[in-house]
Amino acid sequence: MSLRARFRVAHPGFTLDVDLRLPARGVTALFGASGSGKTTLLRCMAGLDIPPGGFLQVGNDTWQDGAFALPAHRRAVGMVFQDAALFPHLSVRDNLLFGLKRVPAAEQRVSLDEAVELLGIGHLLARGPEHLSGGEKQRVAIARALAVSPRLLLLDEPLAALDVKRKREILPYLERLHDALAIPVVYVTHAMEEVARLADHLVVLEQGRVQASGPLGSVLARLDLPLQGDDDAGVVIDAAITERDTRWHLARAAFAGGALWVRDGGRDTGQRVRLRILARDVSLALAPHADSSILNVLPGMVDEVVAGDHPAVTLVRVSAGGVPLLARVTAKSADALGLAPGREVWLQVKSAAVLE
Repeated sequence: MSLRARFRVAHPGFTLDVDLRLPARGVTALFGASGSGKTTLLRCMAGLDIPPGGFLQVGNDTWQDGAFALPAHRRAVGMVFQDAALFPHLSVRDNLLFGLKRVPAAEQRVSLDEAVELLGIGHLLARGPEHLSGGEKQRVAIARALAVSPRLLLLDEPLAALDVKRKREILPYLERLHDALAIPVVYVTHAMEEVARLADHLVVLEQGRVQASGPLGSVLARLDLPLQGDDDAGVVIDAAITERDTRWHLARAAFAGGALWVRDGGRDTGQRVRLRILARDVSLALAPHADSSILNVLPGMVDEVVAGDHPAVTLVRVSAGGVPLLARVTAKSADALGLAPGREVWLQVKSAAVLE
């Protein structure tokens, strides 16, 4: 099963024209610059805007098809905006119950206790919204959206109004949703950190058109997309902890392309982790070097070489056991090493950030 969305919305100076098939479970990130159509698409899915000729299917249920369209209140959607929009005269508990009362008992798939536990807000239930921090308000807003037992959860830049400290406070709770929910989550953002930590599937929008749609790792590894500048270019890979070095506080994370030593965060052997490897932390060599401070050295083969943002910089995509990684090198080094598709190289990974 999947989520199908096809919409065309024309406004003066802007047209959204998309045809998407998204996973029926996990987090799909809608990524793009302001004005690319992310929120417009989300509003169409929610039924807040109903363009003629649109199509939306969630699993086996059709919510819109041409002239037929369920209104917003009949769509089993949970939606969270940048502004938590809590009822100021109600306590946190009563805000949650307001959403829960809309759902017949037979259709309740997420209990109030489950929503409270997932978002870690049990200690906030008696408070009023005026006594909550920005991060706490957003956690309550997400719990309220879950309380309606949605078939589809839509999050429209829920962290955009928060400072860095509050964002870091709420991200672990969003990661819990990623692991716990058996429904599709569509997450609008223009922050690559949020994409890297939360998304399974990535849709890149530009001027109302889909530039790419696919699994996170494969889309991030594309060198033809306006995703990231050279400084932030990188990939995300899933790995598993296979060994811990307690003396040096390191853990070994294995994936299809090999294994990487990362900082030990106390994770148990066998636990899955997500790693972000930035192109600026990867160098290339034609032979392995034992006399180096770099612990992570992997064999690979060059897939693609493109010019970077500056004439002095080259971006290289290298396949390590079928897993794409990116390296940022100088154009001079790329020429000296003869980097071209098919060239066998050694990747030297300086560091890999554990994201979850």
